[in-house]
Amino acid sequence: MTTPPQAIEIYIDADACPVKPEIYRVAERHRTPVFVVANSFINVPRDPLIERVLVGAGFDAADDWIAERARRGAIVVTADIPLASRCVKAGADVIGPTGRPFTEASIGMALATRNLMEDLRAMGDVSGGPRPFSPRDRSAFLSALDVAIVRLKRAGFSSGAP
Repeated sequence: MTTPPQAIEIYIDADACPVKPEIYRVAERHRTPVFVVANSFINVPRDPLIERVLVGAGFDAADDWIAERARRGAIVVTADIPLASRCVKAGADVIGPTGRPFTEASIGMALATRNLMEDLRAMGDVSGGPRPFSPRDRSAFLSALDVAIVRLKRAGFSSGAP
């Protein structure tokens, strides 16, 4: 008897995610379940594929919930570098909202850069944050998410929904 293929699932670190509508569209096209994880109420479409997950207000509660479920076949959408690192180590595909994939090869440098910028900001040498989110970022994200789902399907994972 063969075991059924493991389902692809998408986890969104949702509090500041600018691409939730795009995720919903791609997930609907691929019939892939989505977990919208936040520590405050967020509107989500009324769709059986989309589940709102409200976690406690504790520090990193949403990150912990996502990291505990990250695995091969999961896609995590986050701009949070430490969360991305935890999920990459667990085998998940991790994509930033700008379409930037986080991989085993890139996560070390991303963490180092994040820590350096945090130190520079603390010393007052750098002010401001990331550049504004652009239509090009949105397009790159859509492409990266679609590629990740197709790659997982080719690797034997199922879309997760009938």
